[in-house]
Amino acid sequence: MEAESDRLMLFKATSLEAAKGRPLYRLVESHLRDLINSGKLIPGDLIPSESQLAKALEVSPGTVKKAIDNLVWEGLLFRHQGKGTYVSKVDFEKSLFRFFTYGDAEGRAVRIHKITTARGRMPGPLDACKRLGFEPGAELIYIERLGLIGETPILVEYSWWSPEVVSGLEDESIHIPDYLYALVLDRFGVPIIRAEETLTAGAADEQTAELIHVKKGAPVVVLKRTTYSRDDQVVEFRTTKGRADRFSYKTEIR
Repeated sequence: MEAESDRLMLFKATSLEAAKGRPLYRLVESHLRDLINSGKLIPGDLIPSESQLAKALEVSPGTVKKAIDNLVWEGLLFRHQGKGTYVSKVDFEKSLFRFFTYGDAEGRAVRIHKITTARGRMPGPLDACKRLGFEPGAELIYIERLGLIGETPILVEYSWWSPEVVSGLEDESIHIPDYLYALVLDRFGVPIIRAEETLTAGAADEQTAELIHVKKGAPVVVLKRTTYSRDDQVVEFRTTKGRADRFSYKTEIR
């Protein structure tokens, strides 16, 4: 499992000593741009907070803020208020990203980093096959992701995708960013147009309990999502289960 400390190592600069005549914020800017251009960061990746970056790069928060401001202006990064800063090569402002927000138990927006814990092609469950328009037991693409606040697991996503739409997504060499839909658009050319969701309560099954560190049978919130692309095509069926004591859900309706 990818720890927050391991994640921050990506942002350790080995050559950030200020070059003569070059402002330090420009070096930070170049360092972040290089991570994006090299593919170490891809659209949808959440970058560390300004304070975390400042500590990792051994510069002032003001220096980091100025560098990030410039990259936001360029369009390489996107700030989501209360959530953090993401790598952006797509128009997040017009995407589903602004409608779906996870929060803490008090409903405040929090930074949730997501890691992929399982993926592959396998026979889909009955409800997923039905929603995606396949025969029962058909082979689907399965993506399992764990959401963390810092080092604490807070939710788990069980996501089933149509293999006709995102063939290859199960390949472990493909990095899945925090914002999965950015990858789906950038790599597969599939825009996420809308989604339908149902929020209920439930009890943690054995697998969920182990992943989010609660007892089996502990209360969890359950969010079921059906995701659509062009022409009302269903491309994803997802179930998210989150700790009831540390998890809230907020949606904006317009």
